[in-house]
Amino acid sequence: MSDLEIRPAVTEDIEAIVAMLADDPLGAQRESPDDLGPYLSAFERLTNDPHQHVVVAVRGGKVVGTLQLTIVPGLSRRGATRSIIEGVRIHAEERGSGLGTQLIEWAVDESGRQGCRLVQLTSDVTRTDAHRFYERLGFEASHLGFKKNL
Repeated sequence: MSDLEIRPAVTEDIEAIVAMLADDPLGAQRESPDDLGPYLSAFERLTNDPHQHVVVAVRGGKVVGTLQLTIVPGLSRRGATRSIIEGVRIHAEERGSGLGTQLIEWAVDESGRQGCRLVQLTSDVTRTDAHRFYERLGFEASHLGFKKNL
C-alpha cells in the first residue's frame, strides 16, 4: 500500500467525500450528494478552525477514504487534550483492503503529535462490523453515547 497518500482534504475532494458518506444504509438516509452547497459551507468552516483536520486517503489519484479528526482541549483528566474521530468512510472498492486500519492509525498518531492523551469515537449501534473493527484496533466500548437532533 505504498501508493497511498493521506493528506488534508481540499475543496475539490468534497464531491468524493460526500459520495462516500452517502454510500451506506445510514448515510443514504441523511446525505444529499446532489446538493454540495451545505458541505462546501461546512468545509470552509472546518478549514478555518485549526482544531479540525479533514483528511482523505488517495490512491492512483482517486479519493478512496476520509475521516475528520477534531482536537478538543479540556479540563477533565487533569487538563487532558483529547481527539474525536468522526466520519470515517472507505470507498466500496477499498473495503477490506486494510485502508481503514491505516486511516485510524494515522488519526491515532496525529492525535499523539497534537498532544492528545485520549482518542475517542462513536459508532452507530447498528454498525456491528465497525464495532469489531475498532475493538481490534484497541478501542474499548467504555461509554454509552447520547444524541439529540435539533
